[in-house]
Amino acid sequence: MRTVGLIVEYNPFHNGHQYHLRESVKIAKADAVVAVMSGHFLQRGEPAVMDKWARTEAALRGGCDLVLELPVAYATQAAEWFAYGAVSTLEATGVVDAFCFGTESGELEVLHEAAKLVAHEPPAFQSLLKEAMENGSSYPSAYSSAIASYLASIGRSDAADFPFAQPNHTLGLHYLIALERIGGRMLPYTIRREKSEYGQTTVTDSAIASATAIRKLLLEGGELEASKPLVPAGTFAVMQKEWSSGRSPVSWANFVQQLLHAVVTHTPEQLAGYREMTEGLEHRLLQALPKLNHTGFEPLIDALKTKRYTRTKLQRSLLSILLRHKKEDFTAEKLAAGVQYIRVLGFTSKGQQLLRRMKKEAKLPVLLSAARAPIESVYLELDTQASAVYMLAQPGHESAAAMYRDFTDRPIIIG
Repeated sequence: MRTVGLIVEYNPFHNGHQYHLRESVKIAKADAVVAVMSGHFLQRGEPAVMDKWARTEAALRGGCDLVLELPVAYATQAAEWFAYGAVSTLEATGVVDAFCFGTESGELEVLHEAAKLVAHEPPAFQSLLKEAMENGSSYPSAYSSAIASYLASIGRSDAADFPFAQPNHTLGLHYLIALERIGGRMLPYTIRREKSEYGQTTVTDSAIASATAIRKLLLEGGELEASKPLVPAGTFAVMQKEWSSGRSPVSWANFVQQLLHAVVTHTPEQLAGYREMTEGLEHRLLQALPKLNHTGFEPLIDALKTKRYTRTKLQRSLLSILLRHKKEDFTAEKLAAGVQYIRVLGFTSKGQQLLRRMKKEAKLPVLLSAARAPIESVYLELDTQASAVYMLAQPGHESAAAMYRDFTDRPIIIG
């Protein structure tokens, strides 16, 4: 059974995702689809609009056969480590033959060649990256600039003009860099993103919209019905169930009290010990709180934002405080050691066949429940803690047992 892997957040699974899934199956000539999906907290430092079990059900109804969880240690990282964790997870299954990601251009060759050239960061590239950072650029901008300069310096001026800084190109490049670094055997493919741009906040097509635009409809307008033309029927059915139960939608607004409690019970030195808290951000945060007219999340972000502190940077920083993610647990050396297990969130009958193969071929332990983990893992502990934090803030729960769903819930099974 030829299998294609997808790296996703599905927040929520929409028509554009279904297009990507179907085109990935075609281009890879695949019989089955494995998705590695972020759990309750996402790459841009924000909570998912629905919990990971609801999003797993939507993914399975949308065409995925096996959904695996990307550990929160990688899911909430910038592109380099997000990609490394996701690609490592797919490779470790032993059953994924290829993986496919969306890009603005749909061009793979330049990205793949650039990845091979910079994957192990030659000294000349490191020097260009350091120079760009010292000139005040954010890391993503500095990285893209350094790649272009490095390619030009080695006579690849044709590739140097490629728009590496575009969000999906950046992620795609890091997927390919990760593949090089781990010596992966999977074949990479890319398809062009259609009709809506990454992060686009408005709906400009009758059927295709970005996840950002759909979340804006759901969170600001509160109209679930408005999203119906933009998501598959299976997703909409899941959303109806989650909305009617009161469990969704979830946003940063649900976590403000937890976050503020964490901030005010820490000293500046303690805050500085959390991941992404850099360049004195702990002082800016503590100085901003007394000046807020409202204890909402958006006023806090507005008070903290600068040219250097982007919204994504700030969200990741605040999330590290909320989840107590200390810098010492997220060093490059520890992250480079890779994922420690493969956590199964759900599967179809075809996915069950893949799981049988994985029992023989996977390079890591395969977990169907955190309660039955055959290993002790800091990353698994962080995952279960993140779930508990999410469940405490998720509306619609009266029982404390919801905090322990990682230990009590079995994978979602469809078909």
